[in-house]
Amino acid sequence: MAYRFWCGECRHHTSWLRESEAERKHLDHYVAAHPRIAPGGRVETNGKDPAGGSGCFLVLFVLTLLLFLPAACQR
Repeated sequence: MAYRFWCGECRHHTSWLRESEAERKHLDHYVAAHPRIAPGGRVETNGKDPAGGSGCFLVLFVLTLLLFLPAACQR
């Protein structure tokens, strides 16, 4: 899942990133642009994984094929 943090003090927002990366960039913005103000704002989420996320499924699929293909080919 991807996250985007919006600043509560101005119109700044992070890019769509993993939660920890977006939160770090949000905090960096507050330190630089709004010192001595506690971070606030809102968080948006979307169902997409910014790094893809289908790699694990692909590995499991290939392993399953490697297990069942030899059994299906035997007589």
